[in-house]
Amino acid sequence: MNVTNFLKKHYKHFNAASVIDAAEGYKTHLNNGGKMMITLAGAMSTAELGIILAEMIRQDKVQAISCTGANLEEDIFNLVAHDFYERVPHYRELSAADEEALLERHMNRVTDTCIPEEEAMRRIEHTVLKFWEKADQEGKSYFPHEFFYQILLSGELEQYYQIDPKNSWMLEAAKKNLPIICPGWEDSTLGNIFSSHVINGDIKNVHTVKTGIQYMMYLADWYTENAKDDSTIGFFQIGGGIAGDFPICVVPMLHQDLQRTGVPLWGYFAQISDSTTSYGSYSGAVPNEKITWGKLGKETPKFVIESDATIVAPLIFAIVLDM
Repeated sequence: MNVTNFLKKHYKHFNAASVIDAAEGYKTHLNNGGKMMITLAGAMSTAELGIILAEMIRQDKVQAISCTGANLEEDIFNLVAHDFYERVPHYRELSAADEEALLERHMNRVTDTCIPEEEAMRRIEHTVLKFWEKADQEGKSYFPHEFFYQILLSGELEQYYQIDPKNSWMLEAAKKNLPIICPGWEDSTLGNIFSSHVINGDIKNVHTVKTGIQYMMYLADWYTENAKDDSTIGFFQIGGGIAGDFPICVVPMLHQDLQRTGVPLWGYFAQISDSTTSYGSYSGAVPNEKITWGKLGKETPKFVIESDATIVAPLIFAIVLDM
């Protein structure tokens, strides 16, 4: 029995049924000629979601990605330093002294996984700095993901690969020049590193790396171009936060601020979140609240799965891929 058949046989009710509904809705949206944006919050790249997300990209099941700066860089950290990562399955039992010992070894913990500073972060810093400096000297500027695309396609990191490159979603995205939106990139390890090089004078122009405002402008044009001729864009949200809230706001911005009233609303919405329904929280807001903000319509297919995305997202993607 394959994955899809197993899920359809056993996932009948409650959150399990929502997994099937969201996956089938995803497939229907694509089959009707729609496009899909996936948003990545949390530490999905360190959770190695790239293994199946890369396949989704290869098979054209996703047309754009919005993610945090951490997810952007951590897929590449994993690509070049996987063998140096350490898993800490007993992380719930760590004392403050245990955590300090990890710090002294330059092992940065993300839940049950430690990212090695030297082999991952410093190795990428050494490479990306050359690309930042070259652009700075030439008076050019690029988005954070565009710098990564340049680096990955140059082959400069190939000597360091420690996983099968087909499991890197960023590498697959680079090959397809997939549109990526990375709001709040400044809140990432490489964002901090870039700031330090501007402060030190290694980078003269702080705008060598484009900003979130420019990302919104880029997204506005991309959405306007791709959401036409009855081809709507769906929104598959993993987690909450800026990775989801930033891009979904492009629609009310287009309608209310640019008066592009002919642009359709998002044509599908699904969210995987372990945030309970709450007051004032974007992550805990039910989908219908988004109707009041001009993001979704009353007829938009809407799905919520209250669960751990590291468990649920691969299952939904498996159904979309007919695995």
